[in-house]
Amino acid sequence: MEKEILDLLKQMNKKLDAHTLKLDTHTQMLDTHTQMLDEHTQILRALEHLAQVNKSEHDRMFNDIAHLKGETEAMRKDLATVEIVTARNMENIAHLKLIK
Repeated sequence: MEKEILDLLKQMNKKLDAHTLKLDTHTQMLDTHTQMLDEHTQILRALEHLAQVNKSEHDRMFNDIAHLKGETEAMRKDLATVEIVTARNMENIAHLKLIK
């Protein structure tokens, strides 16, 4: 009877050893996957940061373009004023030539 119990315990011990090996293998796989997940998380965070930097640069460029557009409009108005003044001057010169 004792021998049978010992044999059963040995068989159970062998099965437990086999399951322990499987668990060790799965634990190693989980560790590997966890490490890969950590690396992917770091990459994702870096990409998110780059996206934020790009958005900031895009917004800054948009503001610069709007500012340049405003300056261009002001220059157009100034040029129109110069054209009007030049036309008046030409008219005055023509009148002066007639008076001579």
